[in-house]
Amino acid sequence: MKKLLMLAAGGTIASRRTSQGLAPDMPPEELLAMIPEYQEFCQVDTRQVLHMDSTNLQPEHWTMLVEQVEASYEEYDGFLITHGTDTMAYTAAALSYMIQKPDKPVVITGAQKPIESALTDGKKNLLDSLRFLCAEGSCGVFLVFGGKAILGTRARKVRSKSFGAFESINYPEAAFIDDARIVRYTEHCPDAGGSVRFYHEMNPRIFLLKLIPGMAPEVLDYVAVHYDGIILESYGVGGIPFYDERNFLEKLADVTRQGKLVVIATQVLHEGSDAGLYEVGHRALSGYHVLQAYDMTVEAAVTKLMWLTAQTKDFTAVRDGFYTKIHQDILIRE
Repeated sequence: MKKLLMLAAGGTIASRRTSQGLAPDMPPEELLAMIPEYQEFCQVDTRQVLHMDSTNLQPEHWTMLVEQVEASYEEYDGFLITHGTDTMAYTAAALSYMIQKPDKPVVITGAQKPIESALTDGKKNLLDSLRFLCAEGSCGVFLVFGGKAILGTRARKVRSKSFGAFESINYPEAAFIDDARIVRYTEHCPDAGGSVRFYHEMNPRIFLLKLIPGMAPEVLDYVAVHYDGIILESYGVGGIPFYDERNFLEKLADVTRQGKLVVIATQVLHEGSDAGLYEVGHRALSGYHVLQAYDMTVEAAVTKLMWLTAQTKDFTAVRDGFYTKIHQDILIRE
């Protein structure tokens, strides 16, 4: 019987109704008490790490979770993190960079309805997560939700209320979970080989800017003062507008001259960027030190840049690291 550690971080799954709306209040041992059948196939210890709505989650909280996993890594066969859904995809991606080459599974899960609710998805998600953690060959960082296991670097919240809240973007789901039956669609251990390595630093000075028609390029002046890296969530395959007085390329020259790191991503959910295809993207790529996200999720691009720039601000080093595949985060590269 496998021995698992459950790290509770709050979220809807642990929430109770208050006069000001739902708020995390239930301790992890009470969550487990709602699914007593887990005792048939695993042993679970619990630890309350955070007690918050995930909207309030910050990069320093990822470090807290990583430190908990690292401190207990040799003692347990796998780790379950219960978490709010709003920033869960960011946490799943961040932990994929902060816990590299694990030979054990780390699963993040939660719920759209509190586990005490009559119609909750929390019980299923908890049991699915525990079963996936116990399945032979599971290793790596995953988000388990709605009967699916998704690689941590590929998860995106696509529905705000429905139980099927998360999808795997530009990559197959890792597994389908139906009670005790687990059907795998991808390799068990995406980053097998070598020893596990833990990272503790994330640089929060990364800005995600979603372009819209009419936006003034001068917004980059402010961003460049306060942030080390900028991800431009552009249109289509990834273009940077340069028409008339709203010429973002002129500002891009200023920003990159200051040593700021810029990544072009796309607002389109599927298929990724290909910024060199059109003039509006080719000019940016050919004229400046600019990267692009290709098939990465925005959550992965943001957290990967946070992880990389915590180690170095050198453009060449960041470029090489950004285009290095980690936990299947990028398949299309330069």
